[in-house]
Amino acid sequence: MNGVSATGRSAAERRLSEEVRGAVLVPGDPGFDAGCAGFQTGYHHRPSVLVRATGPEDVVAAVTYAAAHGMPIAVQATGHGLSVPLDGGMLISTGDLTGVTVDAPARTARIAAGTRVHAVVDAAARHGLAPLNGSSPDVSAVGYLLGGGLGLLARQFGYAADHVRAVGIVTADGRHRHVTADQDPDLFWAVRGAGANFGVVTSIETGLVPVSRLYGGELTFDTARTPDILDAYLRWTGTLPEELTSSVSTIGYPDVTAVPAPLRGRHVAHVRVAYTGDARTGQELLAPLRAAGPRLRDTLGEMPYTECADIYRDPRHPHAYLGDNVLVRDLGAEAAAALARSTGPGAPVRRVLDIRHLGGALGRPSAVPDAVGHRTARYLVRVLTPLDGTSTQEAQAAHREVLDVLAPERLGRFHNLVYGGCADGADPDPSADFWEPADHRRLAELKARHDPGNLFRCNRNILPQRLPGARASAGPARS
Repeated sequence: MNGVSATGRSAAERRLSEEVRGAVLVPGDPGFDAGCAGFQTGYHHRPSVLVRATGPEDVVAAVTYAAAHGMPIAVQATGHGLSVPLDGGMLISTGDLTGVTVDAPARTARIAAGTRVHAVVDAAARHGLAPLNGSSPDVSAVGYLLGGGLGLLARQFGYAADHVRAVGIVTADGRHRHVTADQDPDLFWAVRGAGANFGVVTSIETGLVPVSRLYGGELTFDTARTPDILDAYLRWTGTLPEELTSSVSTIGYPDVTAVPAPLRGRHVAHVRVAYTGDARTGQELLAPLRAAGPRLRDTLGEMPYTECADIYRDPRHPHAYLGDNVLVRDLGAEAAAALARSTGPGAPVRRVLDIRHLGGALGRPSAVPDAVGHRTARYLVRVLTPLDGTSTQEAQAAHREVLDVLAPERLGRFHNLVYGGCADGADPDPSADFWEPADHRRLAELKARHDPGNLFRCNRNILPQRLPGARASAGPARS
């Protein structure tokens, strides 16, 4: 028993409480609202039942119960990716499943589903290794990997999902599976890039890389004094080795005391850099950007990899936001100028523009194929709006205005970097846009095999597409 009062519960919910070691909560229970909350406050899960899993057995019991009652399932660890809210149904929280085990000789880490990125970074660093993590230290490492994982070292090592070795997942039939390239290779292909559609992941084993330090940090420019900084950045990226991964973001800061004095009341551009080569070469590579104009801040220098979160300094307090992106074949000076105009100081809706330089290892196929697509993209362009006085509809319209500039070069979108509703008009979230057409068809067929009832649909959902003559999966099973 989990100790929670059964008052007001159905007999089935009481039986579920007896099977699950973690908390089983319903609306009105102490801890229910806190358990449903996430880092993203613009969207809220409103489940009929919340299961706070403490291990794979709890997940099996929860999924089996939901399947038997035809309940849609949402999964949440940290709530950073909460953008498709659940209304009714079951929310399974994996935030209490934490822990990292590093196998240094094999250069791998086994990561429980609720483990945050900073814990993996710290555990790997004790062995002179690093995961292929992204900018935020507080996201779920597993959720990041399932979406593809575009990290700080991406141009050198590729997508983080490419390095996954094994996945523990509870599928819609209530089975806890250990999935690898040799054991259920189709499902292994699908979960690396579209994993939330196929079950509740309880753990992942992933490769680590031999990186213990960086030449990294940021250059910050006042766009009023350096108006051509986007063009300068794009020209600079044509000269770089794969060992250097970078991005440029533009944002307008309010004139308030909470903002650091050098940025207060300014519209600025942040160029963020992670380079695994030596500091002297790093300084030479950055010289053209330093010459682009005066800098408000220059933090580039040697750092241990454990300080990599300082490169982006992502917000660590929960807040509401909306974001979308496109992957493009190329990005020229004319398009960059149009982006600068539409996101600059005169924009009626506050927008953060973020351009990430791709290519290098990101443009090559994974050694073990996965569902991450659009690898010919040279840049990813993201636009983000805080929902602090701006409505979702206003933000979507503003994003559409920005992203329409890139239509001629558009390939699709990247899964990890879409927050909330998308800016595509009548069809607000076409899932096919995240994958190559052939891969999307294969994913739809696999969805029909593993989740024919679409229990796992509170995500960038892939609709099951049954092949002619195919037989439906069997009902829920226990393992």
